[in-house]
Amino acid sequence: MTELPGARTARRRYATVCALLWLPSGLGLASMVLLLSERGMSLATIAGLFAAQSLTVAALELPTGGLSDVLGRRPVLAVAGVLNVGAAVLVGLGTTAWLLTAGLVFLGVGRALSSGTAEAWYVDTVQACSGPDAELRTGLARGGSATSAALAAGMLLGGALPWLLSLGPDLGARLSEATHGVVLPLSVPLLLGAAVRVVFVGYVLAVLREPPRPPVTPGSVLRGVPGTVLGGLRLGARDALVRRILLTAAAVGGALATIELLVPGRTVELTGAPGSGAMAYAVLSCAGFVCNGVGSHLGPFTARVAGGGERAVLICLGTGAVGLVLLAVTATSVQPLATALAVAGFCLLYLGVGAASPNQNALLHRRVTAAGRATALSVQSLALQLAGALTGLVVGAMRPGPLPWLVSGAVLLTGALLWLRRVGARSAPDQAVASRSHAGTS
Repeated sequence: MTELPGARTARRRYATVCALLWLPSGLGLASMVLLLSERGMSLATIAGLFAAQSLTVAALELPTGGLSDVLGRRPVLAVAGVLNVGAAVLVGLGTTAWLLTAGLVFLGVGRALSSGTAEAWYVDTVQACSGPDAELRTGLARGGSATSAALAAGMLLGGALPWLLSLGPDLGARLSEATHGVVLPLSVPLLLGAAVRVVFVGYVLAVLREPPRPPVTPGSVLRGVPGTVLGGLRLGARDALVRRILLTAAAVGGALATIELLVPGRTVELTGAPGSGAMAYAVLSCAGFVCNGVGSHLGPFTARVAGGGERAVLICLGTGAVGLVLLAVTATSVQPLATALAVAGFCLLYLGVGAASPNQNALLHRRVTAAGRATALSVQSLALQLAGALTGLVVGAMRPGPLPWLVSGAVLLTGALLWLRRVGARSAPDQAVASRSHAGTS
């Protein structure tokens, strides 16, 4: 089937939105903890600030997904971008705990508002252009690749900028002196991220067109959001395939939480010092983002080779579980061969998770309607986050060594084995009707 120009345009715009949305996050990842330490925050305070952000995202994940379904994708993404601009400025320039707390809470609200909204816009647009049976995997894969590339580039640039400012005439010290310590070299990546987010807001308002929606009032929004959220939760409870996708998201969340908790300590053991360990972890994280992007790009190819999206998810998550097993068997050694196997395991996990994502999300979009699409994505994201938080507590209580990795690998393998039995393909009811209507008019 020949792809329509509108679908190609939507795919290109979706990838651009993903890159602009996540590049500032990569910039902030590289410098935020160090910046907060420079501002005099203890590690316990920094952990509390990040907890405030995480709790904000978790509390607002479902309501903001419902808001996107009721109000529209473009306005919600634009508001998310504006909040993220303010958050980056507050964190980059804030010198007191309450300003930094406000900045991280704003980041949490912006993250919740943008969660799944751009993807919902892409699917809505392509299905409006090409019908409900339109091919989605390629566009979802391009979005995932753009996200991973932006995070990797942001991580490298965010780590390099403060270092570059300290070279030669030490522009960083001059900048700090001129601003009386308000702008530090470590602030620059966050402020650059704020500028990128301004571009993001302009791009969203300029090009993310969507079909007209019925006029809304504050009352209709307040009435519509709870109903949409409940509908998303009911769908996860009664639909076997959606339930399987949510359980898979939880398994992936546990695996990623284990990586984030245990790998930094392993890099410090390998290099022998916290500073060099942090740098090694930054490089390794960048490699992980690249592998995730490559995996996402290979998602449609994997589905073709495996004979379908469900079999592709099984193979990809199984590959990720193998990666965790490699990390387990090398957990107590810093020998070169063991280190090489651990890096291979790390990359395999991100490669497998990246390739599984567009396949399972394409299956999810066949099961939901436009009226509840962003909510369904928010439920999926919430499952990943909550499972990650629970896994972090369990793994953190275990003794270091192979066991935490093996437990996480077993959970991910269980998530993969859920896909052994196929679930009959079907579309959401109103999509099936629309599909017949589209076929009759084509």
